[in-house]
Amino acid sequence: MFLELIAVIFAGMAGAGLMAIISKVSGGRLPKWMTPLAAGGAMIAATISSEYSWFSRTTETLPEGFSIVETVETTAFYRPWTYVVPLTERFVTLDTASVQTNPTQPDLRLAQVYFYGRWSPLNRLNVGADCGKGQRAALTDGISFNDGGTIEGAKWVNVPDQDPLLDAICEVR
Repeated sequence: MFLELIAVIFAGMAGAGLMAIISKVSGGRLPKWMTPLAAGGAMIAATISSEYSWFSRTTETLPEGFSIVETVETTAFYRPWTYVVPLTERFVTLDTASVQTNPTQPDLRLAQVYFYGRWSPLNRLNVGADCGKGQRAALTDGISFNDGGTIEGAKWVNVPDQDPLLDAICEVR
């Protein structure tokens, strides 16, 4: 965040400097208010560029085996450009290498899911998926596994037919 602030400040200085050079070359015919306007415009453009490039910059650095399951796009009145092109602020990934199955329970899978956010720390969650019943559960404290391979103490959630997370976990072999 600090580096982005520095980049925005430098963009403002570059915009002001460029307008000062253009004003000098034009013989001072441009109004003086154009310099701060150019600085502000450059700062807004740098901010917008940084916001929209966050998703692609972050996904390019994902480890091999991570697949993007879902993205969350937002719009906001204080960012009117997001009504034209919504901004991706959060996304969910599945570590496909972490998916585990038990031979005695072939429909039951365990996986690690990661939650990325624009201004949020990275969060990881262990998830249990019952592909046969169309359910999933967050595996937190108090969960245990019995000898037959079933999960005890989990709060299973019925999900819609096209749940992206459950579909992604169940597709992994």
